[in-house]
Amino acid sequence: VVGHSAIATAAPDGFTIGMITVEIAMMHHQKLTELNPTSYTPLALVNLDPAGFQVRADSPYKNMADAMAAIKANPGKFKASGTGQGGIWHLALAGWLRDAKIDPATVPWVPSNGAAPGLQDLVAGGVEFVPCSLPEARSLIDAGKVRSLAVMATSRAALFPNVPTLKEAAGSDWATGAWRGIAAPKGLPPAIAARLEASVKKAYDSKEYKDFMAQRGFGLLWGGSTEFAGFMAKADADMKAVMTAVGLAK
Repeated sequence: VVGHSAIATAAPDGFTIGMITVEIAMMHHQKLTELNPTSYTPLALVNLDPAGFQVRADSPYKNMADAMAAIKANPGKFKASGTGQGGIWHLALAGWLRDAKIDPATVPWVPSNGAAPGLQDLVAGGVEFVPCSLPEARSLIDAGKVRSLAVMATSRAALFPNVPTLKEAAGSDWATGAWRGIAAPKGLPPAIAARLEASVKKAYDSKEYKDFMAQRGFGLLWGGSTEFAGFMAKADADMKAVMTAVGLAK
């Protein structure tokens, strides 16, 4: 809220821009702020890291069909973690369960201070599932301690091409993840907005940026100002639906 407020309340003169994240489509539904995706001049979407669905390496669930069958047969038995209550990974899991016609409450959520402690709990046997991004799980996947059964995206991740999409693995069209974009305060003059958007595109297209993202496994996704505005509107609607379903919207 503090960071997003700093961008929104700055003078719309082009000298203050900032990174806005998936939380801008979530916080106002919880009444944490009045800010929402329309509170800014969107410049460009520069990243999307879809949620993956991770289990321990020795988990009996070899694919999403196995996991779904077990969840349906044992409501309340399995726990998941990877972020705080109502965080993006919690909502990613709840959205998939809802899309699969399974009550999200069937898999109790264990709040954590992020994916790292959630994954540590997964490896230790405290929870059975962690629906975080593949970059966050990468070190444990590479170490052979964690397996990813699916990615909640419309296409497979370049970093892990053998991990199927949720559509391929479970027939679900649900797709979501953490995303980041660059925006300015509302009311930015169009000429300044265009200049800044062009500058962000130059940075996005640079070898330095693409190498940085590829080396760390982060997802690249470009959307200019118009596309970014539409992307945020859909994200806002998706998050509202899931948050309402799990009782987090106020």
